[in-house]
This record gives sequence, structure tokens and C-alpha cells, in this order.
Amino acid sequence: MGRVLSLDPGTVRCGVALSDSARTMAFPRPALAAGEGLVERIAALVTDEAVETVVVGRPVALSGRSTASTSLADALCRDLRAALAGVEVVAFDERLTTVEAGRRLAVSGRRAREARAGIDSAAAVVMLEAYLGGPRA
Repeated sequence: MGRVLSLDPGTVRCGVALSDSARTMAFPRPALAAGEGLVERIAALVTDEAVETVVVGRPVALSGRSTASTSLADALCRDLRAALAGVEVVAFDERLTTVEAGRRLAVSGRRAREARAGIDSAAAVVMLEAYLGGPRA
């Protein structure tokens, strides 16, 4: 079974998390710089890690309405579908993943400065766990 890659796109960074080959655990990866070349860097990661599914966080307001960030995520999905033949690209509701990621980082004792550096990929982990069926002990 191929791995699953989750992405938490933002205007500055794109958080990244990767499942194990059994699709039972999610691991943070270093965030990627947003902007030019992002799709190519993601495509290289997909190839290097034998990824079969890419899950892109689609941020919507708590009301369910689209936001400015929703358009960014939709564009990334579209670009990845065009670039990644044979790889499933799924948009996934990521409401409150950053809040949960911040809570987890705080509970783990990470200082605010350290947490900021890893919040994007931590949010991608929360989203990937939800996609895979919830966190596992």
C-alpha cells in the first residue's frame, strides 16, 4: 500500500506530513516554502516517498463558507492533479487543525518560538490522522 502525503498550504509555508506504508501513523516533515516551485518540490517528494494519495487541507470558515485561503488550496489541488498523473489528490476539510496542532505543541512543552516553526507540519499531521481515521495510540 502506498503512503499518504498531507499538505497544509499557506501563503508563506506549506506544512507536510507523511504516513507510514501501512497508513497507520503520521509523521511531520519539514515545511516547504510556498510560491514558485512548490508543485515541483511536492512532486519530487511524491516520487521519492512512493506516495499514492495527496491530501490537501482546504480551509473553510467555521460557517462552511469559502475564504481567501480556500482559493489557494483549490489552486494547489488543481495544479497537483495536473502534475501528478496516477496519484490521487484529495481536498480535505482542515477546520481547526492549526488550533489542535498548537494545543499539542503546547502540551508537549514546546516554547512559542519553537512551536511557530513547526505549526504548519504539525497541522498537516493532525489532518492526516483525521484522514486516516483518527489518531492511534
